[in-house]
Amino acid sequence: MSIHLELDSLSVERLAMVLSGRPGMFKLFYDTEDCGCNGVLTILVIDAPNATDTAIQSDSYSFWVDRQQEQQFDSQMRLEADPSYPSFKVSSDAGILSSNVRIQDRRVNSSKA
Repeated sequence: MSIHLELDSLSVERLAMVLSGRPGMFKLFYDTEDCGCNGVLTILVIDAPNATDTAIQSDSYSFWVDRQQEQQFDSQMRLEADPSYPSFKVSSDAGILSSNVRIQDRRVNSSKA
């Protein structure tokens, strides 16, 4: 399955701030650790994709998803930054996949985002 992610201008700006001029890419990840539910959607900042990751098409940044989590997403999605809070909303034509999506910087020697 091919996934395309469209970013609004505020998302592009916020993601640039998170990278802080350092190399990195982003990964959509359902974090299920210590979670009594289906998982919490998180945007990870990573140094490089894992062997099991597949690319998400995006015009602005490199995004990845683990192929085992790929079925959780729609083929056409949007990432929108919340203008009044440091979080994002991931949606598609089918509806909102997740709101209050946070960023976790997992790069080596990263400072917390």
